[in-house]
Amino acid sequence: MSERNGLTDLKSFRSSSPLASEDPVVQATAISALARGIEGHRPVRRRVTDMLSVVLALSSRTRRMVHPPVAIDLDVFGPTGQRALRLYLPSGD
Repeated sequence: MSERNGLTDLKSFRSSSPLASEDPVVQATAISALARGIEGHRPVRRRVTDMLSVVLALSSRTRRMVHPPVAIDLDVFGPTGQRALRLYLPSGD
């Protein structure tokens, strides 16, 4: 008999949700508000190439941190044998 009371209660249930409204304008407004709320929460889809480029960038950065810094001294001489240019890479400050 208790099941019958539950069914009677369910029969008299009236929803307060605007989605259950019989007015199509109220339903459309509620659906529009729902769509606007969901719109900002979609996950960003990433391609495999994007993820690969991130992994490669991180691995090259790690490799550079492990190796000691390199300094290059470059001397350029003119046709007469005199020094034309002296270049130090990286510049010292």
